[in-house]
Amino acid sequence: MITEFNLGLVERYINRAGVEFLGYAEDLGMEIGPILSPSMFREYILPAYKRITEPAKNAGVIVHMHSDGDLKTLAKDLMSLDLQILNLQDLVNGIDWIRDNLKGKICIDLDIDRQKITVNGSPAEIRELIDYEISQLGDPSGGFMMIYGLYPGVPMENVKTLMEAMERHIG
Repeated sequence: MITEFNLGLVERYINRAGVEFLGYAEDLGMEIGPILSPSMFREYILPAYKRITEPAKNAGVIVHMHSDGDLKTLAKDLMSLDLQILNLQDLVNGIDWIRDNLKGKICIDLDIDRQKITVNGSPAEIRELIDYEISQLGDPSGGFMMIYGLYPGVPMENVKTLMEAMERHIG
């Protein structure tokens, strides 16, 4: 029933609104591991995702999948959906893991830490984080984006440092 409802939404966005970009938002992971086992994901969730992403793929719409949490054991399955963009959290999944498993295979939309370093870290730690992420995942040919969700409690000095660190790498 949920798949049919979502499929109806997808078809309306494509056929009536004529979208060129469609985001599929889900939170499949926890701090460590996925919410459900990879075998259960493959049996129950992946077929539904295939059904609701297929119309977008067939229409030439850019498909963006968002998920919070640890996606390492589900990434290969998600990649089977022929996504163009995968949004995932940096520290939960590990920059080195993301580099080694996803860079060059899909556009990475990196969700910058909003639990540890950007909240409690020093400006030097924030700059180091952003510089490392860009040095490991950025590529002049493309395929890398960054997003930061600002939540209450983040010191303004840290917000300013984060934005300046990101802007240093523009153009």
